[in-house]
Amino acid sequence: MSDGEKRLVNPAARPDENLDPALRPIKLNDFIGQDQIKENLAILIAAARQRSDPLEHVLFYGPPGLGKTTLANVLANEMSASIKITAGPVIEKAGDLAANITNMKGGDILFIDEIHRLGRAIEEVLYPAMEDFALDIMIGKGPAARSIRLKLPRFTVIGATTRLALVSAPLRARFGAVYRLDYYDVAAIEKILRGAAKKMNMNVEPEGYDEVARRARGTPRVALRLLRRVRDFAQVRANGLVSRDVACEALNLLNVDPLGLDDVDLRVLRTIIEKYNGGPVGLNTIAASIGEEPDTIMDVVEPYLLQLGFLDRTPQGRVATRRAYDHLRLPIPDAPQQPKLL
Repeated sequence: MSDGEKRLVNPAARPDENLDPALRPIKLNDFIGQDQIKENLAILIAAARQRSDPLEHVLFYGPPGLGKTTLANVLANEMSASIKITAGPVIEKAGDLAANITNMKGGDILFIDEIHRLGRAIEEVLYPAMEDFALDIMIGKGPAARSIRLKLPRFTVIGATTRLALVSAPLRARFGAVYRLDYYDVAAIEKILRGAAKKMNMNVEPEGYDEVARRARGTPRVALRLLRRVRDFAQVRANGLVSRDVACEALNLLNVDPLGLDDVDLRVLRTIIEKYNGGPVGLNTIAASIGEEPDTIMDVVEPYLLQLGFLDRTPQGRVATRRAYDHLRLPIPDAPQQPKLL
């Protein structure tokens, strides 16, 4: 894993990180947060049940770690359906997708994570499967080649993406329901932490939940990761009791500040402010200055800094705001520097 992927507050799932299935909600009522989406999904489920139909195709989009995969599993549980989970980068050939689809039964769910990374040729196979529940297969080669159409049972495709703009318009149009997941507020994160702590038999004071929730960047996956690290610290240093002071000490030791910013976030801000006089400065210049990939900064670091109001995106480049100066306790410069767009 790269340094960006190893970050404790990186909301992306880690290959070596297996979340306890007991911490995942099973039914829609167990899912915390995203209330408007839950209400819409409840109507979608009830309508499908009344008609004895499979669910419509559903597309979830939004930052990583907010529950897109969890919601797909919840929908499968609500519909008493089997779910097959795959990802865009895994489906390299049309035959890989065909193998997944032909094994589906009526009402089953195919969940495709990172659906924006499907190849165009694979999308062409997926279109008739989603729209007409049919699979077109070419037999033979050259002039003797012919196409046959296999009928498929009615099934549901659930897609998930962190970058909706990269999902092609024809593919987006085939999803009957499209929902954006937003960051969670502190109260919702606290509720998630309380449920998780109970299942992990942790002894946590109310102020301890509050401290972890405030540093979780509005992301359940990050919150649960921080809670596990705080649990380890409390077990070794505080006889298992998680108070506000214990949570603060543990998270400070992990370089997660009171707003949930870590070393990479602070390096991005300090680079813009100290090296480039607050900006504007180009993304590639920032990435080269701190030794990170531009995609990591754009997809993982920037969204939270923008949410906090610490960063502005302008046509000329990234600009640090007054809030960023205040947080870092740095003086605001008199005049901006010329853009650095390399």
